[in-house]
Amino acid sequence: MNAPRSKREEVNGWLVLDKPQGMTSTHAVSRLKRIFNAKKAGHAGTLDPLATGILPIAFGEATKTVPFVQDGEKAYRFTVKWGTETDSDDADGAVTKTSERRPEREDIEALLPRFIGTIMQTPPIYSAIKVNGERAYDLAREGEEVVLAAREVTIHALRLTSFTPEEAVLEAECGKGTYVRAIARDLGQLLECYGHVTALRRTRVGPFREEDAVPLAELEAEDAQPFEDLLSVQAGLTELPCVVVDRNAAARLRRGQSLMLRGRDVPSEGLAYASCCGVPVAFGDVQAGELLPRRIFNLPI
Repeated sequence: MNAPRSKREEVNGWLVLDKPQGMTSTHAVSRLKRIFNAKKAGHAGTLDPLATGILPIAFGEATKTVPFVQDGEKAYRFTVKWGTETDSDDADGAVTKTSERRPEREDIEALLPRFIGTIMQTPPIYSAIKVNGERAYDLAREGEEVVLAAREVTIHALRLTSFTPEEAVLEAECGKGTYVRAIARDLGQLLECYGHVTALRRTRVGPFREEDAVPLAELEAEDAQPFEDLLSVQAGLTELPCVVVDRNAAARLRRGQSLMLRGRDVPSEGLAYASCCGVPVAFGDVQAGELLPRRIFNLPI
């Protein structure tokens, strides 16, 4: 007779996973959910199976803060192999174009400024973008022709950190929706030598950085204490202005009522969150000196 399954627990907070290569983001969330025996979990920004690095995973009430983390700045370190283009723009795809040409360091560095700023970028066909309700990568795997429109992305910085005639290592800092695989593809085409990503590591997502990341093997070790690595719900809100309120104001916000803001340091407009005794209460929009709650946190104060 099978033993009864343990009841899932209310777990609230963030875990910054150092995702291993070969694992999907969905599978990573499932593993973490099992480790913490958590009722609810989700990730802030998909990482390809080929990629390693920061995958922030939100539990419970922290899932309400996922959009703020997901919309934050990203940073990547990636290796581009020259001479070959693939249909996925990485090493997992089928070869579509080849070239005997190889770039010089100076040729690469001369082109990097073209990729900095707000540019138009065509995403890889093997991406999570939806086409008529279906994921592009699902359609591509089924052999269907996928055509994705170019869209605006913002790249704040792009640096060449290592070079050989066969490959280059670059670092990028960029906004939401940017694909470094597309940077490798487009750079290879401009250099007339083609290129694809062979290694990719995400080093930042919003407020979370590499030093915050915990390897999966460490979390699954026999003597692991995973709750010691759990960050607060508030960790996902640190890039928003904070309004400190007392218990009476917190109760008002939790009833869905607006709150008049006073003081020199309160934000004049835009998104902000309210905190009471170090616990997030709500986030919402500041308009005409009032905080209008959009979402409420059900956390004890």
